[in-house]
Amino acid sequence: MKRKGIAVLAVILLVAVFLPGCSKSDGSLTKVQLNEVAHSIFYAPQYAAIELGYFKDEGIDLALVNGLGADKTMTAVLSGDADIGFMGPEATVYVYNEGKEDYVVNFAQLTQRAGNFLVTKDKNETFTWDNLRGKTVVGGRAGGMPEMVFEYILKKNGLDPKSDLSIVQNIDFGLTAQAFAAGTGDYTIEFEPAATALEKEGTGKVAASLGVESGKVPYTAYSAKKSYIEKHPEVIQKFTNAVQKGLDYVNSHKPEEIAKTIQPQFKETDLDTLTAIVKRYYDQQTWKENTVFQEDSFNLLQDILEDGGVISTRAPYDKVVTTVYSEKVK
Repeated sequence: MKRKGIAVLAVILLVAVFLPGCSKSDGSLTKVQLNEVAHSIFYAPQYAAIELGYFKDEGIDLALVNGLGADKTMTAVLSGDADIGFMGPEATVYVYNEGKEDYVVNFAQLTQRAGNFLVTKDKNETFTWDNLRGKTVVGGRAGGMPEMVFEYILKKNGLDPKSDLSIVQNIDFGLTAQAFAAGTGDYTIEFEPAATALEKEGTGKVAASLGVESGKVPYTAYSAKKSYIEKHPEVIQKFTNAVQKGLDYVNSHKPEEIAKTIQPQFKETDLDTLTAIVKRYYDQQTWKENTVFQEDSFNLLQDILEDGGVISTRAPYDKVVTTVYSEKVK
């Protein structure tokens, strides 16, 4: 009887030891909360990665939350409500310059051009940047990447953002198109699908692409608190692997195929409209080929921030950016 009891106990101990390993091999996923600055077709590689199961393939159970603005997304990351933030990397510069010990680090870049458009109320307008003199533009939040890039373009075209035109900056990120349609401003700066929706409603017309006009800038990147990255390097690596697969997909498929893949993320947008928007981003080479956030791109970002008067001190590249995970992508 003793031997039988010992044998049973041994079996129980073996099960206790090996069961956790079995649950992982059976496909248990690590939950990751991702807070995105906006839910936009601009971020097609991310949604392709979700819909094609790339995050799950990497062992990640991804929960996606729309932060409705970089300031709110950053707040979620700093408070711990989000594990990873997806936003303009200028927000990480601000946080570092505030002197926070547990600052936020960019570990993967997704887009290399601005994703918004200048929309005019005058559907018959032959657009030049000089047309903005004396006009009112519904712009973005002061210090945000959309607004900084817009002002950067204005200066490139000989316009003073403060004296040559009026920029409305007190309207919430998600409400600018509605305000414009209701009569505010002569122009508005909009992401998709809002820009195309204004065209289809007959409220306005896309006059210029900020992504084309500004050239290549590090517009959006994934970031997390330094402490989170240090505690969960394997999660950051797997997350970066999945994002890279999404980039590989959009850079090797036609807009029509991409649109069909990401349509479940944009059920309110018909396939023809979705395809047209994807093509608009595709044609202007919006998405990077890899997730490496290069130093020259970071320097350009800080040039824009300095030029806009929102920073007087530069954040060090080797503190606010890491390329370790992008370089180890599988």
